[in-house]
Order: sequence, then C-alpha cells, then structure tokens
Amino acid sequence: MTGYLGDVAALARKDLLLELRSRDTVPAMLLFVVSALVVFRFALPAESSDLAAAGLLWIAVLFTAVLALTRAFVAEREQRVLDGLVLAPSDRSAIWLGKGISILAFLVVAELIALPAFALFFAPVDGYAVAAFALADIGLAAVGTLLAAMAAASRARELLLPLLFLPLAIPIVVGGVGASVEPDAGRYLAFLALYDALFAILAWASFEYVVTE
Repeated sequence: MTGYLGDVAALARKDLLLELRSRDTVPAMLLFVVSALVVFRFALPAESSDLAAAGLLWIAVLFTAVLALTRAFVAEREQRVLDGLVLAPSDRSAIWLGKGISILAFLVVAELIALPAFALFFAPVDGYAVAAFALADIGLAAVGTLLAAMAAASRARELLLPLLFLPLAIPIVVGGVGASVEPDAGRYLAFLALYDALFAILAWASFEYVVTE
C-alpha cells in the first residue's frame, strides 16, 4: 500500500510541478471562469433569481473543468510518457488517482478565484455552497480523468471529451445548484457524496482497461 501511495504522490507531484513551470492550464482556467462571470453579470437581468445566478456559476465551473480535462493527458500522449507509465511495474489505477488529484488541485485554485468573484458580482456564497463545490470537485476529477484518458487517444479529443463528460456531469450541476439555493441543502450534499463514491469506484476499477486499449 505504501508503494501504491508513493506512486500516486509521485504522479500528482509531476503534474503539479509541470504546471508550475509551464503555467498552461491554471491561468487559462482562471481567465475563462472570471471572463464567464463578467459576461453573466452584464447579461443577466437585475431582477433575476438566486437560482439563475447559481446555475450560471455552476455552468462556468463545469466548462472550466472541461478546459482543464482537455489538456490532462496531452503531454503524456505527445511525448509517449503514458506508454511508459502503463508498462511500469505499478498499479495502473495509480495513474488515474495521481492525475485526478492534480485536476482536483487545479479546480480548487480556479474556485478560490471564482467564488469571491461571484460574491462580488452577484451574491455571497454560503457554507453549503462551498461544501457542494468541494464534493463536486471530487466527482468532476474522478469522472473527468477517466474520460480524458479515453478521449486523449482520439484526434478529435477536444470534441469527444465534452460529448462524453457533460452528460455525466449533469447530476453534479443539479446537486450543486440545489445545495446552493434550496433550504434542504443536506439532501443535495448527500446526493453529491453518493455520486462521488459511486463514480470514483467505477473509474478506479475500469481505468486499467481504458488506458491499455
């Protein structure tokens, strides 16, 4: 188990160090999510409900996640690093978990900017919404990493990934918006937690098959 966790930590650290050096993904995510919120601020009527505003925030975060996932396996595929990782004497699910942790970190950084910007433009963000984003990030990273690995093998990965990812992310948006605006937020948080557990197990179990095809 120690060896497995060491592999996961090494893979996640590799992605984070590459991002610190290249600054390709996170700045693009920050620019996109802030730009989207600015556009929504001027496009949304002043009398719009909190539900509409919360929905737009979740849509902005969802497409920001797509932006990160599109580039998740690009370096590994272009440099044929993924082939070496698959042939390495370690559990291939460690690749999924390490990459998922790095994607999760990118999403957290983006939301550290997006949530204050939303509070400035629209309305304050309460603790339930923050908890919903924390749970949603886990689900987005778990499902998105698996689908990004599948799409990376295709020449049309920029088109294929959203087609695969967005339908599976709809429950996250439903749960996240519900937790942000409904009085019974606990029910939606439990739904997000169940989603995370179910799809994390499925992604972990199926990643070896996906990455070797």
